[in-house]
Amino acid sequence: MKQHTVRLHPLGKTFKMNDQTPLIDVLHEFGIEFPCGGKGTCGKCKVKLLSGEIETTPQHQQKLDELKLESNWRLACMSRCTSDIILEVEQFSHLILADETDFEFTPRKGFGVAVDLGTTTLVAQLIDLLTAQVLAVETQVNPQVKYGADLISRIQACLDGKALQMARSIRETVGKMILAMLAKHNVVLDQIILVGNTAMQRIFSQLDVAPLSQYPFEIDNSSIQQYDLQQLRWGFPCHGPVQFMPSIGSFVGSDILAGIAATKLHQNEKYTALIDLGTNGEIVIGNNQQIVCASTAAGPAFEGANISMGMRAVTGAISSLELIDGEFKATVIGNTTPKGICGSALIDAIALLRQQDKIGIFGEINSEEQSVSISGKVLLTQKDIHEFQLAKAAIAAGLEILSQELEIKVNDIDQIYIAGGFGSYINLEHVVSAGMIETEPEKIIKMGNTALIGAKLFLYENQQLTKEILSKTRHINLEGNPNFQDIYINKMIFPR
Repeated sequence: MKQHTVRLHPLGKTFKMNDQTPLIDVLHEFGIEFPCGGKGTCGKCKVKLLSGEIETTPQHQQKLDELKLESNWRLACMSRCTSDIILEVEQFSHLILADETDFEFTPRKGFGVAVDLGTTTLVAQLIDLLTAQVLAVETQVNPQVKYGADLISRIQACLDGKALQMARSIRETVGKMILAMLAKHNVVLDQIILVGNTAMQRIFSQLDVAPLSQYPFEIDNSSIQQYDLQQLRWGFPCHGPVQFMPSIGSFVGSDILAGIAATKLHQNEKYTALIDLGTNGEIVIGNNQQIVCASTAAGPAFEGANISMGMRAVTGAISSLELIDGEFKATVIGNTTPKGICGSALIDAIALLRQQDKIGIFGEINSEEQSVSISGKVLLTQKDIHEFQLAKAAIAAGLEILSQELEIKVNDIDQIYIAGGFGSYINLEHVVSAGMIETEPEKIIKMGNTALIGAKLFLYENQQLTKEILSKTRHINLEGNPNFQDIYINKMIFPR
């Protein structure tokens, strides 16, 4: 088959591609993002054509015109390689949160691997079970990002016939990560534990995802999934089981089960909450008697989706904002020119704009213009502010409804843990002043990667610990609450 040479500038990468190969099939490996799953709707996979030809279809050209891109720009998701080409792309350095938090354990001989299989990122750790020491860490971007940034895109890709190749790609990637750690430490594994959200578990396990695509979103098998190495095609030995821990509910997965274990929420007398602000937003409230949990649609906005200049926490993204002498001072990942804004800085921007009275309590831009300047060429539009309101209302309404289920008030919660990489970078005072979490900032604790901490705990006591947590936990459908719409709309209003 005819092949073409592709060069990526300024990365210095050169490789061959078969004629007519879609660029999306290869470029995702180099950090190019496809948030809309290759539908050409977001424009965030744009690349500059420095040399060669990439023909555009009428649909492709229409998208380029809508995005007001010049003639040497292409959307990678709508392009095929038909000649030797040189493309200008940017290498995005993803901030992936690994974890080395201490935890209580009962020592035993052997070695295990804990894997946090996230929608966006993957983290694996090799553990000495005698000391709980982390011997090696591997991180990767989830290869499924080429099918879309959010869970709905991934589920739709499965329904469109991509389920098998998505399962194979994630299994292969996790296997390679474990092999890379074993190459540094010549040991034989005793156990491998994986945690992740419900969709990630079902895709990895080759279970039907269709129930997650339609109401009432009920899944028929959320138990521990166990595999043998031959089934996974992993070329290394493991004495014990490879297990993907069980999901709690339709969109509350084993990453949250692990988070409950990590925070000891199920053992506390006082009410404690856990909020994971990742790609899919989950909320848990409970104590040693009862636990309730739910998922929200907050994640996409905080991951940069639906925000006009939104980005994940990658090179070129504004990660935080301060107000100094009435002007925004931006911190940019990679110390470079700002190209967009990530979730943590989005919260800062909204809180500070409210502080300056540049936006009103209903989210309106008081100057009556359609956008507000943040830093350099980065702007927030009226639509962006509305998207933030939807996201923050989802979190605030979730906390309110779950508290009602327990017959308490949000302010009765003793501590609120914020989990995930995104949660590690947010300004807690801004979270409160923007109305996302209606409590005192002193009650909020950044916990880091609770999914990975919990996965390591499960290497020691997964059966008993899992049963104890699940026996106390109820999954709540927020939209099923008769007052949900009223509460949600009320939470969209910013605090005065």
